[in-house]
Amino acid sequence: MLNIGDFASHGRVSVRMLRHYDAIGLLRPARVDPVSGYRSYEAAQLARLNRVIALKELGFTLQQVRAVLDDEVDPAELRGMLRLRRAQLAEAIAADELRLARVEARLRTIESEGTMSAHDVVVKPVPSVRAAQLTGVAASYEPEDITPVIGPLFAELCRRLAEAGVEATGPSVARYEDGPEGDGSVLVLVAVPVGPSVRPGAHDFEVTDLPPIEEAATIVHRGSMSGALGTFQDLARFIEENGYRSAGYARELYLECPEDEAGWVTEFQEPVVRR
Repeated sequence: MLNIGDFASHGRVSVRMLRHYDAIGLLRPARVDPVSGYRSYEAAQLARLNRVIALKELGFTLQQVRAVLDDEVDPAELRGMLRLRRAQLAEAIAADELRLARVEARLRTIESEGTMSAHDVVVKPVPSVRAAQLTGVAASYEPEDITPVIGPLFAELCRRLAEAGVEATGPSVARYEDGPEGDGSVLVLVAVPVGPSVRPGAHDFEVTDLPPIEEAATIVHRGSMSGALGTFQDLARFIEENGYRSAGYARELYLECPEDEAGWVTEFQEPVVRR
């Protein structure tokens, strides 16, 4: 038998925690001295303690832990729970990191307000291009809604192009348009330029001619798209301050997309006309 202090030491928990587990019926001592009230535990009870701590760390409440242990969960089931919880935590961490990146982008935008040079923006024509295209729908223009849609769309389009033996002839393009339902949803259109011999209706992707833009206000963003907010807002300020107005939906032209997003180079192209 182990006294409560020794049992706590071997289990790497506090004596106070063991007393609490006893009080709620989660882990009773093997023996309680009727005179002194001292608690004693058997070494075999460390197995239950290990399960209690593991399940608690997985996010279960103590009431849920007791229910699981009463069903005599085995090590294989615990391992499965651990894998599931690990995946959930990894997803939560990724979401938090993305949220922090967006906050940092907003902060950089605030800090750089008024520092953009007019030379950063070039007004130029954009020619028509034949492209293979896929379309998806996002709930809104917010990054957390756009990101889960645009990435898989590009991956699927590239897969279909490879299966069809069609090669890209230029940088990929993304466009966003207001959804037709008027509910704030967004049409996400991803396109890859292809040769003029690629005909509409012959493949399992749309083939379209992206129309030319007579005048587009353009600006180049370097780095991850999570930090592109300031660049895109610089473009909006240029348009307003230089006697233009927007004349259509903007495009994103992905000039360079290495594996490390810090090396991405993207050109924003917004159709404009003189006011």
